[in-house]
Amino acid sequence: MASTPDISGPSGERRIYTVSDLNRAARGLLEGNLPLLWVEGEISNLARPASGHLYFSLKDSQAQVRCALFRNRSLLLRFRPADGMKVLVRGRVSLYEPRGDFQLIAEHMEEAGHGALQRAFEELKARLAAEGLFDPARKRPLPAVPRRIGVITSPSGAALRDVLSVIRRRYPLAGVVLYPVPVQGEGAAQKIAAMLKLASSRGECDVLILARGGGSLEDLWAFNEEMVARAIRACAIPVVSGVGHETDFTIADFAADLRAPTPTGAAELVTPDISAWQRQLREQAERLSQAQERLFEGLRDRLSWCRERLSQLHPGRVLRDRAQRLDELESRLHHGMRMRLRHESVHLTAIMARLREHSPAQGLRQASDRLINLAQRLKAAAQADVLAARNRVALAARALDAVSPLATLQRGYAIVSDAASGGIISHVAAVRPGQAIRAELVDGSLLAEIKETRREGKE
Repeated sequence: MASTPDISGPSGERRIYTVSDLNRAARGLLEGNLPLLWVEGEISNLARPASGHLYFSLKDSQAQVRCALFRNRSLLLRFRPADGMKVLVRGRVSLYEPRGDFQLIAEHMEEAGHGALQRAFEELKARLAAEGLFDPARKRPLPAVPRRIGVITSPSGAALRDVLSVIRRRYPLAGVVLYPVPVQGEGAAQKIAAMLKLASSRGECDVLILARGGGSLEDLWAFNEEMVARAIRACAIPVVSGVGHETDFTIADFAADLRAPTPTGAAELVTPDISAWQRQLREQAERLSQAQERLFEGLRDRLSWCRERLSQLHPGRVLRDRAQRLDELESRLHHGMRMRLRHESVHLTAIMARLREHSPAQGLRQASDRLINLAQRLKAAAQADVLAARNRVALAARALDAVSPLATLQRGYAIVSDAASGGIISHVAAVRPGQAIRAELVDGSLLAEIKETRREGKE
């Protein structure tokens, strides 16, 4: 394991980390010290962004951890994950630096089986497969026409009756040798392994059938023991496994030369029949596919190990981080857009209400009413002003008539002025005999000449 980085600088000085430096160092410690591992838990908060990546939490009754399964891995899943589903995840521990989130980068995911037994089954299967114990090249062909068939099973079980019934129906000439063993319970695996060794040493059969009826994983566990698998491979006689129902798989199935879905199927496989040969061909094809899948899984594990040895700045990891960041920003963008649209909708509703309140039509109607009112008031004020003016004019006319010279002229008076200069003559001293004067009367004027002047009271 890598050592913990020193947080002190040279000569014991404090080293100040930025948040980015701290998260990067923590990520390096996690990824450099923890290998690929298996984690079991329940899926929750599953998210499927448009990028095709899967983000979810893996939880149990006491804790949870964030997980990311990138698109190139999610396309290899054989099931569709959903919230509440129990799964097994193989991945590596990491840290998402932008948020400082502890997370598990998943490389593979499968549905969880039966707890500890299922995990023990998978671990033993992987270990024995890595040793080559399940190698198809080590599988021995079954005899086309067996003279004698050995059956390793419980003498009181239904599996024996089914096997005997099929052998009698398909190939009654074959002899049958029963090797009685317990098929479950304490010590069953040791007795099955011992009986396989005994049958191999005696060499009296051309093929062996290892049979048991269906049951739970615990009931079938004797056939998942390592000693049984090794005894099957060490046996000098071909072994056909017929354990459980069609959906049950045991380590003995993988170690056997041929696996039958049931004890009845095992009896059909070891007895000559055209349909049996056809089924055998299909079984071979299925086993080849399984062997290829195991090979591909081993290559994928090797590839994952090689990826771990790349530099911290490997472009692939940077791209994955950027993709995860892009998914996060996309989610935040969608949320922001929804909030902005909601805000703008409320704002638009308020503006529409204000617009209706301050509508130009409403203003025009109010202005029109005010204009009519002002016009009526203007008309009334104009009429009042005209009447008042008429009254003032009449008063002025009467006052003017009272002081008007014309009124005086109508009473027989005249206005005398100098004919030459036009100046008004109001005194006798202002004229002299022979001077031309003009007398303005009410209906015209007179031009006269002064003959003589006479002052009042004087000659």
